[in-house]
Amino acid sequence: MWMLDNILLWNMMAVLILLGQAMPNMKLNSQSSSGLRSDCVGNLMRLSLDKALAVGNHLEVEAINGTQYILITPSLAAQCGYSMESDPWGNTRIYTSLLGCYVNNKEDAFNVGLRLRMYSESQSDAISHDVTQTCSYTRWASREILCDRNYMEASTHMATPNAKGQTLDVKDHSKLSTIPDASEALGIWKLTFNTPHPVTMVLREAEQAGYGAMATTTRLVVRSPYNTAETYSEDVAGVPMEVFKVSAYYKAELGLTVVNLAAACPTGGVLFTNDVISWHVPRRVTPLVDVKFKILEMYMGINGQRLDKSRMAARGYTLYTTDFHIVIEIPVGSPDGYYKSHAPDYQYHITYIVEPMLEVLWRTNSKDDTRYKVLFPITTPLMPRPPHVQDKTVSETRVFSVYLGTFLHDVQLRNITFSTGVLTIEECSARGFIVQEHHFPNGTKGFSLLVPFGDDVVLKRNPERLVTAYSLHLIFGLIILPEETAFAHPVELQASLQDVVLPTISGTCDQNMFYIHVKYGSQGTNFQAMVGPQRLTPEVAEEYHFQENGTHLSLILPYTAKDTAIELFTSGSVRARVDLLLLDIINNWVLADYFLACDFPLTTTACYPNGTMNALAVKVESVPNLVPSQLTLKDKSCKPVFSDFRLAYFSFSVDSCGTTRRFFDHYMVYENEITLSYNKGVAYTSPIDPEYRQTISCYYVINATLSVAFSSTHRSFDPTAEIGLGQLMVHMRLSQDSSYHNFYKAEDYPVETYLRQPLYFEVELMESSDPKLELILENCWATLHNNRTSLPSWDIIVDSCENRDDSYETIFHPVVSDAKVLVPSHIKRFSVKMFTFIKREEVLKDEIYVHCDAVICDINSQADGSCRGQCVHPTGLGNTKHQGSKGLKREGRSTDTTHQRQISSGPILQSTWSNVK
Repeated sequence: MWMLDNILLWNMMAVLILLGQAMPNMKLNSQSSSGLRSDCVGNLMRLSLDKALAVGNHLEVEAINGTQYILITPSLAAQCGYSMESDPWGNTRIYTSLLGCYVNNKEDAFNVGLRLRMYSESQSDAISHDVTQTCSYTRWASREILCDRNYMEASTHMATPNAKGQTLDVKDHSKLSTIPDASEALGIWKLTFNTPHPVTMVLREAEQAGYGAMATTTRLVVRSPYNTAETYSEDVAGVPMEVFKVSAYYKAELGLTVVNLAAACPTGGVLFTNDVISWHVPRRVTPLVDVKFKILEMYMGINGQRLDKSRMAARGYTLYTTDFHIVIEIPVGSPDGYYKSHAPDYQYHITYIVEPMLEVLWRTNSKDDTRYKVLFPITTPLMPRPPHVQDKTVSETRVFSVYLGTFLHDVQLRNITFSTGVLTIEECSARGFIVQEHHFPNGTKGFSLLVPFGDDVVLKRNPERLVTAYSLHLIFGLIILPEETAFAHPVELQASLQDVVLPTISGTCDQNMFYIHVKYGSQGTNFQAMVGPQRLTPEVAEEYHFQENGTHLSLILPYTAKDTAIELFTSGSVRARVDLLLLDIINNWVLADYFLACDFPLTTTACYPNGTMNALAVKVESVPNLVPSQLTLKDKSCKPVFSDFRLAYFSFSVDSCGTTRRFFDHYMVYENEITLSYNKGVAYTSPIDPEYRQTISCYYVINATLSVAFSSTHRSFDPTAEIGLGQLMVHMRLSQDSSYHNFYKAEDYPVETYLRQPLYFEVELMESSDPKLELILENCWATLHNNRTSLPSWDIIVDSCENRDDSYETIFHPVVSDAKVLVPSHIKRFSVKMFTFIKREEVLKDEIYVHCDAVICDINSQADGSCRGQCVHPTGLGNTKHQGSKGLKREGRSTDTTHQRQISSGPILQSTWSNVK
């Protein structure tokens, strides 16, 4: 294990080093020693810098050399005997060798001076703090070996021979400082490195190569960084060692002395289990000792400081020897070390970092002592710690609750990614989410999050009709400080509740209308409504007066609407039903099923003293395939005078259409029958519907009349009529709604309405009660002006039929007899949706006039032409041509026949509030 790969080496000594986490700047009081501690640990001076002082600041370290301040760079630190260890939170230790550069030595009293310069953004706001410490170290061994984080140091007691070959101690006058000036004649002359091939350098060349060498009054020291060209690796008892050996040539007044020095420092030898770190150091460091030796002292330390046996026992540390190794065992998680978070491949891991020290004193047969001291930071291999997710959600609270942990205290929650996007923690709080950080006594922490079910980030679906499944997909975005290494952890949460409130439907009826009300459930408008067999599209909703207020919707539809069903009818009423179905459009579930059936007043048979019979045949639900227009009376030529998809209306005299007469008691009875017409005499058969037959009768008491009605069936015929002559008046008016009960009066004009809103017109033959007359609308059209011949114009009814060129077709409405309608054949009703004339995408005018040509016919006449009936034989496609979107160039039409009447209505204004086009 290469020691330098697992520890921060002198990175705080660089010009710009950021200590600790990114927190608000803290200024130093240059007169305060708070947060700074210095002490002497053997042949080292240790300066401790507390994180409370260093946090948020850049640091420069300078050596004090008299009046000079020398910036300690990483390369100069390894050359001169300085090292540093800093944890990620700013706790820092700076070590200075007592034999290092710029250390003042007076009779083994060593004065060390350092200046710390701290600043937050720029050096202009730097705060400096001078630290001095005097260390006395008198227990020098003959040979001292120091293995620090970034350098190896070897020193030896130096003696020089006299002229007679005796050994003399070097006096003070031989004390030389060779850094930075090595030009003096006396002192270290050159160095020969054994790599193992000899490499010789004069002192200046060695210094330029990064080595350090100097002599004091009693000792000579040589220092080498790790991994230089002149060092080499060697395996000693299975432990990799970095070795350098050097011969120093020292010039003294009494002659030249050659001093051999060597250092060997372990770069591995660490074994790991889940619980224990075992550090093995060779018992016999063969590059340093190759003769018999004896270990005199052996100490374990932490962070450069020796530990006594009681503290070792309290921490669970052990120090022992085997035949080949000195072994130090440290429990993983010891309080003298610290844990650190990592995120390789975005997966959470941790390491444990501790800095043990080994100090050994041995003696050889020559009575020479060697002190061997190793500071060895150890980092465990990456240990995976996948975060634990705890789903604490209680569905009934309708809040997702999740806990994520545990992490070391250097992990922060930066953001959370939801299905809708990424939110910072501040944005989560602003949105109403609760994000909390939980700290535990062992120094770990976790995070919790609360998110309501109703928020948009929560996905919802319904696996069952009454059950809602809630899901929350999120990614916790985390960072590791101070490096700001990012990693993430995804979480998926699921919950379900039987909390669906289904929509409810209610309804009422009056004389003509169904009124339907829907109260929304918990799903709001998330359903598809079916009115009868038809979807409630926007067009259908408009036709049925759809209204909505966020919690309810309502519909109003006449019982004669195409989506209602007729269950039965009698002589005075009809029973109609409307069905409303609410469907889940995704799962096709029935959310609500409702029907409303009501009886509505309707006269189906009328008998008149003048011998006229009127009969109304209504298509009922039990005969779904019936086409009312195919119904006839006994005389197959007697067809309905009016029919649509729902009903057929007959009007005939008792002496026609095959009507029979019979007498019994005091009654005279006229009877006819409504049946389906057959083709070419072939009997009608149907695999679906039975034969359709309905008898209608009129009972007359002698000298009195009485009308009786029966249920009717339906098939239409094409009535024919001859042109009738006479001075009769025709009147056209505009109804306020489809019931044709209330009409606009003359003072109400101009009438204001919205674009595409239906306009209900009624044209009536006035001052006549003759049931043999029928009013036929031959042509109707709209213009911009009151002049009925003005252009542009748009056809509404062409040749008695709706204009097939118009995408919004004219709709004819049935007219049945009631208190206000005595002769239904005298009245025609139709509706058309409000429109405007457009030319080149511009509205020409916001008002229209409607004009009609009406023809008065004899219903018993077989005359051809318009009197064939109202759209009995549709003419198919119109022959008109558009001018713009609503403009037609009309061909000339006859307006001079004696049986024709001309009427107009208007003006009708388009409301400017409408934005429909």
